[in-house]
Amino acid sequence: MQPEIKLSVRSLVEYVFRSGSIDQRFRTATTLTEGTKAHQAIQRTYQENDEKEVFLKTEIEYKKIMFIIEGRCDGLLFRDDKILIDEIKSTSRELSDIEEESVPVHWAQAKVYAYIYAKDYGQNDMIVQLTYIHAVTSEQKKFQKLFTYQELEQFVFGLVKHYYPYASLMQNHQLRRNHSINQLSFPFTTYREGQRKLAGVVYQTISEEKNIFANAPTGIGKTISTIFPTLKAIGEGKLHRMFYLTAKTITRQTAEEAFSLMKTKGLCMSAVTITAKEKICFKEETICQKEYCEFANGYYDRINEAVLDIFSNETFINRQKIVEYARKHTICPFEFSLDLAFVADAIICDYNYIFDPKVSLKRFFDEHKRKSALLIDEAHNLVDRAREMFSAVLQKSDFLSLKRAYKGSVLYESVQKLNKYFIELKKKCSEKGYLVWRELDEHLINILEEFVDKAEKELVQPSKQVEQSGLLETYFAATGFVRISNLYDEQYVTYVEIEKNEVRLKMFCLDPSHLLQQVSKKFRTTVYFSATLLPFQYYLDMLGGTTEDYTISIPSPFEKEQTEIFLQPLSTRYQDRERSKKPIIDMLSKLLKARSGNYLIFFPSYHYMNSVYDDFITSCPDIRTIIQTNRIDEKEREQFLEEFKEDNTEPFLGFAVLGGIFSEGVDLKGNRLNGVIVVGVGLPQLCLERNIMKDYFQTTGKNGYDYAYTFPGMNKVLQAGGRLIRSETDTGVIVLVDDRFLTQKYQGLLPREWRDFEYVQNLPIDK
Repeated sequence: MQPEIKLSVRSLVEYVFRSGSIDQRFRTATTLTEGTKAHQAIQRTYQENDEKEVFLKTEIEYKKIMFIIEGRCDGLLFRDDKILIDEIKSTSRELSDIEEESVPVHWAQAKVYAYIYAKDYGQNDMIVQLTYIHAVTSEQKKFQKLFTYQELEQFVFGLVKHYYPYASLMQNHQLRRNHSINQLSFPFTTYREGQRKLAGVVYQTISEEKNIFANAPTGIGKTISTIFPTLKAIGEGKLHRMFYLTAKTITRQTAEEAFSLMKTKGLCMSAVTITAKEKICFKEETICQKEYCEFANGYYDRINEAVLDIFSNETFINRQKIVEYARKHTICPFEFSLDLAFVADAIICDYNYIFDPKVSLKRFFDEHKRKSALLIDEAHNLVDRAREMFSAVLQKSDFLSLKRAYKGSVLYESVQKLNKYFIELKKKCSEKGYLVWRELDEHLINILEEFVDKAEKELVQPSKQVEQSGLLETYFAATGFVRISNLYDEQYVTYVEIEKNEVRLKMFCLDPSHLLQQVSKKFRTTVYFSATLLPFQYYLDMLGGTTEDYTISIPSPFEKEQTEIFLQPLSTRYQDRERSKKPIIDMLSKLLKARSGNYLIFFPSYHYMNSVYDDFITSCPDIRTIIQTNRIDEKEREQFLEEFKEDNTEPFLGFAVLGGIFSEGVDLKGNRLNGVIVVGVGLPQLCLERNIMKDYFQTTGKNGYDYAYTFPGMNKVLQAGGRLIRSETDTGVIVLVDDRFLTQKYQGLLPREWRDFEYVQNLPIDK
């Protein structure tokens, strides 16, 4: 069977014609929000017989590959005996700066449409028109050219010839990939108990185009159990690609290790890791301008060669490989990773690249998504992350600074209005210190849109752009706020908090479930999995689950005897923490001196942790310790974990914070971790935001306190305790420190294997 390559007109011409530099000095958001309106405004001026959004498709055979090229042209106009293809482009550039040959890719796109129509309808020549419309002023500028059919045919075949090396590489890769997947066996000699069941149900879910919520215990091998069946679905043509989404760097590394393992078993597949721009940028500052960054300068002139190079030589393309090839070709490593992700078989990235409306990968069209699967690791983290993605914040101080800096400019009046708006809010908050309302404030959105318009006019002046970082940041905050306002519904609230002289205004998404569901619907399958997706109903509610979705809960594959559970029934409530310190230190001293090894103790706050730590090192100076700091980078994190050594024969205690970077995703196997102590029930700190959430969920018929405090808190407890048993041979002790664990509610939230506990005073010391 002849191989086929299906691609859009836009993808074809952009591959061949894109050139120049990355320049993110400033790009108006108006072109994004108003572009469709501008197109429609021009299309409304068409004559009665003219057509708009015309679907065109053709097939071209070249070197034994059939290229199927398709797209929608903006306008098909009939003028006397001539037929005209109209390509509309909205822009924020001054139209006087745009000449006939300014943007070759625009001509190329229109010429491909003209060729397809001429070929289908036997036209000897076609008129191609470019219509530019200014996104702000609606001013128009048009260019026209007449092309013969022979000229158009020659041009399009030249495009295909230029695209062929890349297409051939991708085609050969796909054949090798599918063959390797079909030959691939599960990469371990045996399945762990429950692992085959999880892999099987994930494959079934993909086959039936459903979604699934899977609660599977720590140590079962969830990563390989979700990736392996997804690979099999790709090999069978059910999927084109997968996205493996994570909340933290460490779980990203686990996914990379899974792909690397399967590579040693014969897998040939392209997997790309996207690293945040700030972490992978080669320069001291992330200023994406050709004058500042040589990796941005001429990026699009070199990117095609770089893509061919890396895909010809590599399969698993992690951060290290991206950096290596980016330096080799002198291109931006972050943009390089995004371009690679567009064609890779697997993409490993943070949640925000799919779900955040301010960040998401816009270059992935819905057609790509319908043939893709989302694997969402540690899915319990997505609830709070989604709330923040779908929320937006403004601060009075930003507008006050602009008011002072731009006095006398076109910006001043709109900044003055916003500063005055915040002053009025501050007055209304004088009694309580905060203010809450449910309706969208249309007046605020109107004055923000006015500010955005004026700010754009200021920012497009290149002579001033070096000194405008403050304006740019506030502009992005304002555009983000306006964008989120389009999502505002009954699941949102707006609140204002006063802190000293600062007035902070937040449009807060209380329940992200509907918005998450809307994103998930665009993909063939979404797999939500975690070791702590309990209680199930809470996560189904919060992550947008429906009655059509599958759920599965895999029991722990480990023996109950591998873990000893002890309870110290102290009050760790805020007012009792000072009194709790001595009993906790006495327990730690007894435990560590009796049972040498590596231990982690988790606290609900840094203040509580530091206070106990200071007293502990005074009371037990002979016991070696390490403590998590408030701000910790990747290198410091690795150094912290390296202290947990396999052959350690002396007592060692690490102090960490519940819900922090060491309470989940950490894999300390064997004797690297002998015990975990969890202080408290993990409740989030009492605050206005959590109380607003509590009140909201109470009105929806749910237990508001549980949804805002109890369930998120206990998730942290379960995650921390899950650090202990990672394999069939691991053993150790878990100590739960809080009297609330004795209550029926919290007993019901503990895993079954944790409920048969003993009190700390009965802790045997002869092990």
